[in-house]
Amino acid sequence: MSKSGAKAGRRRLLRAAASAAMAAAGILKLRAALAAGTLPPGIAQIKGDVRINGKPAERGQRVNPGDVIITGKGAELVFVAEKDAFLVRGNSRVEYGALAVKGVVNTLRMLTGALLSVFESGRRKEIQTVTATIGIRGTGIYVEAEVRRTYACTCYGEAVLTPVDEPQSAETVRTKQHDQPRFIYGKGMPRMLEAARVVNHTDLELQMLEALVGRKPPFAPRLY
Repeated sequence: MSKSGAKAGRRRLLRAAASAAMAAAGILKLRAALAAGTLPPGIAQIKGDVRINGKPAERGQRVNPGDVIITGKGAELVFVAEKDAFLVRGNSRVEYGALAVKGVVNTLRMLTGALLSVFESGRRKEIQTVTATIGIRGTGIYVEAEVRRTYACTCYGEAVLTPVDEPQSAETVRTKQHDQPRFIYGKGMPRMLEAARVVNHTDLELQMLEALVGRKPPFAPRLY
């Protein structure tokens, strides 16, 4: 390997280590707040321009059924609702509780952007995008929504991935640790579901979200 290649490799390792350290520090801070009983309900973290129903979001604010979350470029929102926890990345639009029955939210609609979620076991939930309906019953899942395709990594647990334009092609995915990421396409593609790789989310983020609701991921976290 050339000197320049070795230096580039070291820089990548240093960046990965720094990112992991920052994530770990965030987890420890949130855990300390949880243990002390000082973490407010609702929104746990805000970075950048985050709006709920058109108004700037505030730490501790509850996210209620029917709320529309919009994040700006580079923004991020972490919140807890019921016994589920969510991390919304920048340039996202999420309709929380597009369908709610007796105050219990069972559907989130994503028009654009990215969402990492951990859900309480045993209660049916759905994430809807332009191209997919994702049925969930207690799992961790990462979703990126685009106009012509959806990326879905079932981080652990079970999910039913259903293409909106070809429901008969639905696939049930059961994973232990990011085993079967998928692309789910809209009409006009030769295949509606396609294998993908793990991108843009980490086990440390899942660990942080689960800690917010008093749980742990069912695996030892690893770095990507």
